[in-house]
Amino acid sequence: MSTPSAIIVGVGAEQGLGAALCRLLADKGYHVVIAGRTAAKIDQVAATINASGGSAEAIETDATDEAAVIRLFDHAFTARDDIAPPDLVVFNAGINRPIGFRDLTAAQFEEFWRICCFGGFLVGREAARHLAPLGRGTVIFTGASASLRGKAGFAQFAAAKAGLRMISQSMAREFGPLGLHVAHTIIDGGIDGERLRSRRPDVDADGLLNIDAIAESYWHIHRQHPSAWTQELDLRPYKENF
Repeated sequence: MSTPSAIIVGVGAEQGLGAALCRLLADKGYHVVIAGRTAAKIDQVAATINASGGSAEAIETDATDEAAVIRLFDHAFTARDDIAPPDLVVFNAGINRPIGFRDLTAAQFEEFWRICCFGGFLVGREAARHLAPLGRGTVIFTGASASLRGKAGFAQFAAAKAGLRMISQSMAREFGPLGLHVAHTIIDGGIDGERLRSRRPDVDADGLLNIDAIAESYWHIHRQHPSAWTQELDLRPYKENF
């Protein structure tokens, strides 16, 4: 029997959500195709998984580069005797920092849109092109609080994340009837990972989302029965106001 496989796009540091998803899937017996912009980071994630007996490969990929995304999917879906075509695709790429609206440049606005929204479109399109004809599979997009509301100083992030949410909804309505499960997760709070910890080392962990706990929720979405699919799931720590 061939090993199941998955593509995780937007993997960075080992203490991040993308890497946590990769480790969980490897533990579940998946071959994991790890995609991210920084070769050293994704190589390390793959090396850790392979050293522990899992199966993973790292492919440097800029999610905003159409040709690179097409190459990633063509590679992952190339027929192999020992590895089945992917049945799970996760888009986890993102960028976030506050910028005052009057200081926000057109280039900065476009950068946020390209990474958080346009990249999701490219990954979602290629996932649909490969999975819909098979009549199965799951595509999950990582969203944020900004998917639902725009905070002061975060117009560029909210606009991009709201757009990504609409992509997920449109895909779900088009491809759900064809057997492709499309879901969007709202990460409503800070993620307890390397990025946040490097900026706020003294933050209370109880007020943050645990990366492994988020990964478990993604796995649950992937394993849902088609009679009760989740299209949108919001996750927040118990101390988070909403």
